[in-house]
Amino acid sequence: MTKNRLNQIEKHLSPMASTNSLFQEIPLAPPDVIFNLTATYKADTFAQKVNLGVGAYRDDGGKPWVLPVVKKAEQAIVNDLSLDHEYLPILGLAPFREASIRLILGSDSSAIKEARVTAAQTISGTGANHLGALFLSRFYLKGVPVYVSNPTWANHKPIFNNVGFETRDYAYFNPKNNGLDIDGLLADLKAAPENSIILLHACAHNPTGVDPTKDQWKAIADVIESKKHFPFFDCAYQGFASGDLDRDAWAVRYFVERGFELLVCQSYAKNFGLYGQRAGCLTFVLKNADAAARVSSQLAKLQRAEISNPPAHGARIVNKVLNDPDLYAEWTENLKTMSGRIGNMRKALYDKLIQHKTPGTWEHIINQIGMFSFTGLKASQVKVLKEKYHIYLTDNGRISMAGLSTSNVEYFADAVNYVVRNVA
Repeated sequence: MTKNRLNQIEKHLSPMASTNSLFQEIPLAPPDVIFNLTATYKADTFAQKVNLGVGAYRDDGGKPWVLPVVKKAEQAIVNDLSLDHEYLPILGLAPFREASIRLILGSDSSAIKEARVTAAQTISGTGANHLGALFLSRFYLKGVPVYVSNPTWANHKPIFNNVGFETRDYAYFNPKNNGLDIDGLLADLKAAPENSIILLHACAHNPTGVDPTKDQWKAIADVIESKKHFPFFDCAYQGFASGDLDRDAWAVRYFVERGFELLVCQSYAKNFGLYGQRAGCLTFVLKNADAAARVSSQLAKLQRAEISNPPAHGARIVNKVLNDPDLYAEWTENLKTMSGRIGNMRKALYDKLIQHKTPGTWEHIINQIGMFSFTGLKASQVKVLKEKYHIYLTDNGRISMAGLSTSNVEYFADAVNYVVRNVA
C-alpha cells in the first residue's frame, strides 16, 4: 500500500482531520414543486397575487376553513376527561378503522358482512399509500410493475420506487379535449404484463380533475379482471369531490362487489380539513376472513417497525364524527359547502372566459371535478401568469379551484385571456 493511500485512510479515520462530510458528494435534491411554489407566493408582496398551487381548501376570503363539525368534535374531545395520551394500538384506533371501512365500502358491503376486510390507521393518505406499497413489496408477486396514470399525483411514483417497485405510465389525460383518454387507458392496461399493480384514483383525479364515467369504470374493471391485475385505489377526496359520499366511493364499491381483492387508501385531510393532523386509513379487501387475518398481522408488523403507533388526535376527531349520527349529518352539510363553493368557482371561471370569448374550448373547466383542474395552459403561458400577473400555479397548467374566489376569479380570467391570445 502506498504512503499516499495510507495518509488518505488516516485522514478518513480521523473525524477532526477534514471538514469534508462523508456525504459531501450526494446530489442536492430539488425543492418540492408545490411547497416551493407556496413559499414563493408568500414572499411576493404584490397586492393581487393569487395562489392556485396549494391543494388545500380555502373559503371565499382565501382563508383556511376549520369545519364547524370539526370544532364541535374537537371540543367534545377536549372536555372528555377520560381520555389520556397513551399509545394507540399498532393498527390504530379500532372504532376509527371500522368507521373508515364502512365509509368507503358502504355499511351493507358484502366484504364487511363476510369479515374479509381489514384496515390500518395511517399517516394520512401518503402513509396509506406507503404502507400499502410496502406490504405489496413484501407479499405480492415479485418483479411486477406498478402502473400509474399519466399524469398522477407527484408522490405516487416516489412512494412505490422507494420500496423497490418499477413504475410505468398508462394513458389517462387527452390534451386534445382536456378529457379522459379511455381508449389509450384500456390499451395500456391490456398491454401490461399479467398481475401488474394498477393504481387508480377513486374520484377527483389529481391532478386533472377528470374521472371515468360508470360505464368506463366497468370497462376498466373488465380489463383488470381479464389480465389478473391488482387494483390499488387512492381515495383522497371522498365527499369533497361531489358533496356525495356514496357517489365518490362508487368505483371502489363496484370493484368490491365484482369480487376483486384490492386495497384502498383513504385520507381525511381534504374532506375533514385535517391537513396537519395526518389522519388516514389503509383498507384491504380479501377473498376470505382467514386471508384478512393474515394480512392484518403483517400490516401490524410492518407498521410497528416504521412508526410503532399512529397519532391519536386527528383519528379521534374523525371517529367522533363518523360514529355520531348528528355530527355525521352536519359533516355531510360541511362537505356540500366545500364542494359547492368549488363548483361555483368552476362556473364563474367558465362564464368569464366565455364572456371574453377566449380562444379555445373551456367546457372542461365545468366538466372536471374536485379540487384541481387541468386548464390546458402551456408552460410558457404559466410563466407569464407568474411573472406578469403574480398568479402561482404549476407549470403543467394545473390549478387548485379552491384558490379562486369571488374577489379574484375575474382577475385570473383576464390573465388567462391575455396569455392565451398573446403567448404561444
